[in-house]
Amino acid sequence: MNNKKMLVIGILLISAITWTACSGGQVKYVDGIPVYGCLGTAEDALVDLDCQEVTFAVENAYPPFNYISSETGKAGGWDYEVMNEICTLLHCTPVFQECSWDIMIQSVADGLYDVAGDGITITAERDEIVDFSIGYVAFPQRLLVQVGEDRFDSIEDFVENPDLVLGTQISTTNLETALTYLPEEQVKAFELFPFAIQALISGEIDAVIIDEVAGSGYLAENGDKIEFVGPVIVSEELGFTFPNGSELVEPFNTAIQFMMENGTLDAFNQKFFNPEFAPE
Repeated sequence: MNNKKMLVIGILLISAITWTACSGGQVKYVDGIPVYGCLGTAEDALVDLDCQEVTFAVENAYPPFNYISSETGKAGGWDYEVMNEICTLLHCTPVFQECSWDIMIQSVADGLYDVAGDGITITAERDEIVDFSIGYVAFPQRLLVQVGEDRFDSIEDFVENPDLVLGTQISTTNLETALTYLPEEQVKAFELFPFAIQALISGEIDAVIIDEVAGSGYLAENGDKIEFVGPVIVSEELGFTFPNGSELVEPFNTAIQFMMENGTLDAFNQKFFNPEFAPE
């Protein structure tokens, strides 16, 4: 184990201890959602938000970013751990609130939430109604198919067969990508990705276009039934969203940049964004 890995592990362990200490001991859960107190300290904060409550919108149906464990009934994922780390660095209080994906970005634009995670792709169209943080990671879009699929091995092959139907989730850039390749009658958009995955497994649709990291989360649960096929279709950068003019953008960018430089963000990404990850 090299010194960089030891440093990253140390940072995460210290952060975990800080979260527990600042939230008054063991984390409490209300309807499966973790509830924390003020994290970090004014003395150590990169930017001191003085325990300000920051409402954070999560879907809780988009692993590995966020999910509800089928075993424990408790929420977890990249969004929860990274938001806690950010609040530790900014001395603020994270308040996680569940919000359906189809209204999430507009709800942030309307000021109902201070920030949203959920692996939101930075686009010019969305940037007109919300502000974005700096990009924290770039992810490719790929095709998920049933194990053993042999009718196609790329999006180009898929397009050539008018009998095939491609699934995805409504209001996503995955849907936008699908519609650049296929007519509407060959694309089926589901309310949530889990519904699209189940439709794929049952044979209702022939493939799902999805961000690779999210697809890896479903692979961890259904690896005997589904698999990726073909090369990357397109790669996009993800960022947190805020209401236009939010004063939180600059502090969040400071925290994200700090996490990039000290290896903490990379450690979280390696933990959650890999094929071996499985929701606990």
